Amino acid sequence: MNTMRTAMLLAFMTALFMGVGFLIGGRGGMMIAFIIAAGMNFFSYWNSDKMVLRAYRAQEVNERTAPEFYVMVRDLARNAGLPMPKVYVFDNPQPNAFATGRNPQNAAVAASTGLLQRLSPEEVAGVMAHELAHIENRDTLTMTITATLAGAISMLSNFAFLFSSGRDDRNNPLGFVGVLIAMIVAPLAAMLVQMAISRTREYAADRRGAEICGQPRWLASALQKIAGDASHIENVDAERNPATAHMFIINPLNGQRMDNLFSTHPNTRNRIEALLAMSDIRPGGSTPPEAPVKASRTARSVPTTGWGRGKAEPPKGPWS
Repeated sequence: MNTMRTAMLLAFMTALFMGVGFLIGGRGGMMIAFIIAAGMNFFSYWNSDKMVLRAYRAQEVNERTAPEFYVMVRDLARNAGLPMPKVYVFDNPQPNAFATGRNPQNAAVAASTGLLQRLSPEEVAGVMAHELAHIENRDTLTMTITATLAGAISMLSNFAFLFSSGRDDRNNPLGFVGVLIAMIVAPLAAMLVQMAISRTREYAADRRGAEICGQPRWLASALQKIAGDASHIENVDAERNPATAHMFIINPLNGQRMDNLFSTHPNTRNRIEALLAMSDIRPGGSTPPEAPVKASRTARSVPTTGWGRGKAEPPKGPWS
């Protein structure tokens, strides 16, 4: 099912890319766009994960440089029955995280310094379990390729005027109207694809992530904190690369750009309610969905790293 979904996504995005080429340069532009799209699909399959990590200047960490965080991810990956992914940290005050990679054998998880500093160990465990769920569901390939192609479509659309300057309109029967369609409709269609994929994918990853860490309340609490901080802490790198916003656990765009007109993520409150339902907590009970959910520090499935247990200092690692 995931393979079929990825193939359909690539076909649609390639067709969209070709359509933009046709609207800008007619049949010749369409053929050029097809060749470029084919090359980008091949390149994205092998390199898009590296491009995303590089865009956020993520640094790989290990058991020596970030022992608590690394061991936590290792324990969660073992719970999920997954190979150990590469672990990255990127310097950003906004708490957030994402996963990338073309398959579970070549995957990586990345967390911001803000996530490690602002959330409790249990909440971080819930977040990283969510990202491992994306890897297990093979969502990461779809996410990275979508980000690459959507960014290329937006870039091509932004240069539509430049490409059409001085062009013979016989190459494009729609003329200037075609250029306007390429500039407006194509990026919107790419955004809608990202939205449709992200909404269903996030619910599934929430559910599986709660199973991996064993405590839905940890992830529910983390989502509430991240959503609250993301609304007022700017993620500069995400604002510069809005096509990657759907890869994060919570939308990193703060709403100051038109790119955030449509959310790529489901409503956070709905996600929290679904997680609380897994814990047999319903609205109207002792803990309403809109109230902060306290992560228990006594559950046995907490990764045994010692991080946060009686220590006043932040976790060890390059972000300390």
